[in-house]
Amino acid sequence: MSILDKFSPLAGRYDRMRDSGADPFSIKFDDVVSSVEGVVNGKRTLLFGTNNYLGLTFDPHSVEKSVEAIRLHGTGTTGSRIANGSYKGHEELEAALADFYGRKHCMVFSTGYQANLAMISTLVGQNDHLIIDADSHASIYDASRLGHAPVVRFRHNNPDDLAKRLSRLKDQPGDKLIVVEGIYSMLGDTAPLKEFVDVKREFGAYLMIDEAHSMGVLGETGRGLAEREGVEEDVDFVVGTFSKSLASVGGFCVSSLPGFEILRIAARPYMFTASLPPAIIASTTAALETMRSEPQRRAKLTANARRFYNGLKGAGFTVGPEANPIVAVILNEVDVAVAFWKRLVDEGMYLNLALPPATPSHQAFLRSSVSAAHEPEHIDFAIELMTRVGREFGLLPENVHPFPPRQVTAERLSARAATMPARRPAADVGAGMA
Repeated sequence: MSILDKFSPLAGRYDRMRDSGADPFSIKFDDVVSSVEGVVNGKRTLLFGTNNYLGLTFDPHSVEKSVEAIRLHGTGTTGSRIANGSYKGHEELEAALADFYGRKHCMVFSTGYQANLAMISTLVGQNDHLIIDADSHASIYDASRLGHAPVVRFRHNNPDDLAKRLSRLKDQPGDKLIVVEGIYSMLGDTAPLKEFVDVKREFGAYLMIDEAHSMGVLGETGRGLAEREGVEEDVDFVVGTFSKSLASVGGFCVSSLPGFEILRIAARPYMFTASLPPAIIASTTAALETMRSEPQRRAKLTANARRFYNGLKGAGFTVGPEANPIVAVILNEVDVAVAFWKRLVDEGMYLNLALPPATPSHQAFLRSSVSAAHEPEHIDFAIELMTRVGREFGLLPENVHPFPPRQVTAERLSARAATMPARRPAADVGAGMA
């Protein structure tokens, strides 16, 4: 017997997947050429699974600021801000984020996961109540386990169910914290935030929104769903990440509640984790500046998302409920999803394979994330490739076309990509995309 034997069922499922020739957990990029193109097994591959919403991973401003910071301040801080102090850049980024959101306070964390873990587990104690959406991200569920508050789940995006569950807690002592997300990471659907705010007000609860996938994507200035819905004053805490629109790594929470700063010495995941290195802080600050000064990126992202979503839906695929940058094709059979995913990778398109139990309703998804850096040719290539494979797998009708047929060949696509700015040649990638 071994301490690892408890994972035998999981290992068995993983082995069966690998035996089929597909292993999404061991994808290796030989090179990453641009925000939307990489090299997998010597083949040029379009990237549709990176969450690189604004296409800033190769942004010259961010790259140069990062290089400058690493030369001036070294590779890391080697400790937490509580133990080793804050660098000037940490405080500047927090001030910039607070200003962006129009809030008084901001804390920066080393990951977005850690931001949820710290805030949720610290804000609600054993005499309080945590109320979360049933389809919440794993970081929210893990935070609920780390904390000591009783946890109540309500049906996904259902304000009536939220109200019903809060009504049962009406006479219970303690604070109530509701946690929802701006854009949910699997199906790409948004929360009915105005209705949730009405419920929050009725029962005197606090509201936190995780804008990880909606920052830089929604709202007039990119502050997320709360901005788009006009309810920012009713949201007590906004949590977000740097690993999506800001193209780096890290997380944050902003708030205007008095006394917020005490969380720096109350939140254990903040206190006992090494702070972000100067290079990451610098590139994130630069990316935030670019996001604020170039709203056209968000406009192009929206147009790309609608083009891709409508193209797949028009071809006959079952997709999520909204045309957001996360576009999920919903498949019922895991084996079909795995084979479909492998075929796309083999033919030059990388996206995410999402499998139960990590997915809502225990369905299998082919999950794409669209970028502002994608060109129409990229979108059309992906739609036509997925449509062709879908028909070969017997998932789509033969006579339905997502748009008037055209030749979006790999050669044409690769030639178009070669003219794009802010990219570099791939190193020895052979014949290119096939």
